[in-house]
Amino acid sequence: MSKPASKLDSLFCPKSIAVVGASTRPGTAGNDILRNLLFAQLNGSVYPVNPKADSVFGVHCYPTLSDIPYEVEQAIIIIPAKAVLGAIDQAIAKGVKSVVVISAGFKEIGGEGAKIEAQLRDKVRAAGISLIGPNCLGVINTDPEVRMNGAFGKKMPAEGNLAFVSQSGALCASVLDYAEQRGIGFSKFISFGNKADVNEVDLLEYLATDDKTAVITMYLEDITDGPRFIQKVREISWNTRKPILCLKSGRSPEGAKAVSSHTGSLAGSDKVYDALFQQAGVQRVDTISELFDFAAFYTTQPLPRGKRVAIITNAGGPGIMTTDAIVNNGLKLAQLTDATKDKLRQALPPTASVRNPVDVIGDARADRYQAAVRTVLEDDNVDCGVIILTPQSMTEPVATAAIIPDAIKGINKPVICSFMGARDVAGGVEILRKANIPDYTIPEDGVKSLAAAASLVDSLELDDRQTPEFKDVDVAGAKRIIADLLGNEEKRYLTQSDCRPLFAAYRLPLLRSGTARNADEAAKLVESFGVPVVMKVMSADVVHKYDAGGVLLNIAGPDAARQGYQKILTNVEKAVPGAKVEGILIEEMARKGVEVILGSNRDDRFGPLMMFGLGGTLVEVLKDVSFRLAPMWRVSAERMIRQIRSFKVLDGFRGNPPADIDAIVDTLLRLSAMMCNHPEISECDINPLIVHAKGEGCSVADSRIMLRRVK
Repeated sequence: MSKPASKLDSLFCPKSIAVVGASTRPGTAGNDILRNLLFAQLNGSVYPVNPKADSVFGVHCYPTLSDIPYEVEQAIIIIPAKAVLGAIDQAIAKGVKSVVVISAGFKEIGGEGAKIEAQLRDKVRAAGISLIGPNCLGVINTDPEVRMNGAFGKKMPAEGNLAFVSQSGALCASVLDYAEQRGIGFSKFISFGNKADVNEVDLLEYLATDDKTAVITMYLEDITDGPRFIQKVREISWNTRKPILCLKSGRSPEGAKAVSSHTGSLAGSDKVYDALFQQAGVQRVDTISELFDFAAFYTTQPLPRGKRVAIITNAGGPGIMTTDAIVNNGLKLAQLTDATKDKLRQALPPTASVRNPVDVIGDARADRYQAAVRTVLEDDNVDCGVIILTPQSMTEPVATAAIIPDAIKGINKPVICSFMGARDVAGGVEILRKANIPDYTIPEDGVKSLAAAASLVDSLELDDRQTPEFKDVDVAGAKRIIADLLGNEEKRYLTQSDCRPLFAAYRLPLLRSGTARNADEAAKLVESFGVPVVMKVMSADVVHKYDAGGVLLNIAGPDAARQGYQKILTNVEKAVPGAKVEGILIEEMARKGVEVILGSNRDDRFGPLMMFGLGGTLVEVLKDVSFRLAPMWRVSAERMIRQIRSFKVLDGFRGNPPADIDAIVDTLLRLSAMMCNHPEISECDINPLIVHAKGEGCSVADSRIMLRRVK
């Protein structure tokens, strides 16, 4: 039996359960849950509670919890929402350690339901009782020493090493049915509903130390505490190497706030979750099918030691399709050694292909597969294998499936199969599943699972897992600057010239500049610089300066500066009538480089969301950006940069030198520190940051910040 890991142990391994709301009516939750507990043969006592029944399923009923003359460790409550608080009072008086509230009618309906849920939460927390729910399906523990089916699904799932945690009760019933069809069992199955008390992080903490659980899967609609979630999942991944998969609903952008920054406009609510999962080491999936594709791999196969994949197939077309999937998913086609090819030539007919993909030809029977599989997987150049079978006239699906466990015995490499088809290969597929070898109807789905596993290995092997501390920054000085800029206002938009003192406090790479209040001042500044400059309007009313004609490039000499000053004022008045112009920023032209954008938008729950992408005016059209939550590790910043589709532009393209990636990383991390240290900064864009050639640094060319008073 799993060792008690925390106070949640009473939820999963109770010695006694009271079912408050046990019903004699078939088809009700109160009837189904009691039946499931009894028929699963719970290793403990079960006490039905119903004031209107003498017994249910032949088990004596008690009028109330208080009337049970024995110790009760857990109470499952299935009564109307308005009566739940009274039952909780009885549970507290009885000394119950944990409660599962199945009943609906709480926060999900708003109004009075939300008030009752708040009272429910306060009562259990004050009493030190663990609460699952309300509005949930229940909890299942398949451990043979526990055998608890405290849910109102139709049946007890098979025992396995996969835990499933779901915020949706209705989805759970479908998942149980789907998992049975795929032959997947569970260690724990938890529907936690409105998570008034116990939430996803608490459950992750418990499952991390559960020796019956090897893989954790989740369906979530939201996350209660983003920073704690990241910390806990990272600990689980590093310390236990347990894969964590999540199906998170709500990829649509309706949760995005209306903000003025590029970062804000591109950072819908779902982008926050993408960033959170990437940093935490959670693998996000898009569908239930994909969730169980990955889970089928993780629960049966060792993690790959590399990305080199070998294919054994009896048909050329599927072999080519699988090759494409390998390359497209970031894996590599293994290069077989000459010794392996020689062995294959001896075992296979002359028409067979001994190069990867290894084609054993359509008339291959089980013995030919056995020889090829063993020979290929013993090759040191192979990290994992894909075995494909198409049901041709001479194919032996059952016999072939039967030899595969022996063929891979003693080879500690992940192996997946794709017996393509349905009825004709069903017997073989069943043999593979019983042998814990995952089978995928379509080989591309199996390859995605291999790629996910390889990605997990990469994340587990990350170095430099520390958030850098910058000792050269002036945090106190930045606080004074923000206080002075904000004054008594609730919010204030900072122009580029306003941003400069803040950026200087954090040692961001600034260009020489000055602000002119009239044409003569502009002329003097340009003359003093002695180099071509850029002139930019400084106005809180002009968000997109280029579009308003508020930017002029390559201005040289005092006369051009005077003309440029007047031209910008004319352009801005025409584009944004009545705009208040604070001045014109005169800044030296940056040296040649690649334009990128750095930004941050403060999420109400998770804090600063950092963004990186190629910069310029088309950033919102191209949307080639990546996100992370601050604070970040250095390796997070590096991966964030390399994640964008157009990274090749920074890595040297068409004869251009590679850009200074280290300088971008340093600037990103300093900006991250600034956002963490100063909650008044709600939005920040640096667009563009001009990145020079490797070793030559970068330059802040334009920026804006929105300050908001912290309440």
